[in-house]
Amino acid sequence: MTLSDLALYDSALVESVQELHANDAIARRLKELGFVKGEEVRLVARGPVGAEPLLVQVGFTRFALRRSEAARIVVTALKAQEARA
Repeated sequence: MTLSDLALYDSALVESVQELHANDAIARRLKELGFVKGEEVRLVARGPVGAEPLLVQVGFTRFALRRSEAARIVVTALKAQEARA
């Protein structure tokens, strides 16, 4: 599943960031922002038009991502109890 598929208010663990080509600047930037394997992310809100942008929280920092950017981030959804622990 990708971050763009995550249900609102759900949490997940990042598995990887997909690179679409060599030296993919967007993938590199996502990794620099903290979207790295094992990091917990949470979908906080969706925009009013086309559910874009997505407001995503990594640690204590929130980012607004386009759906196309969020679709590059492969995640594993956490169960509600795991996310709160």
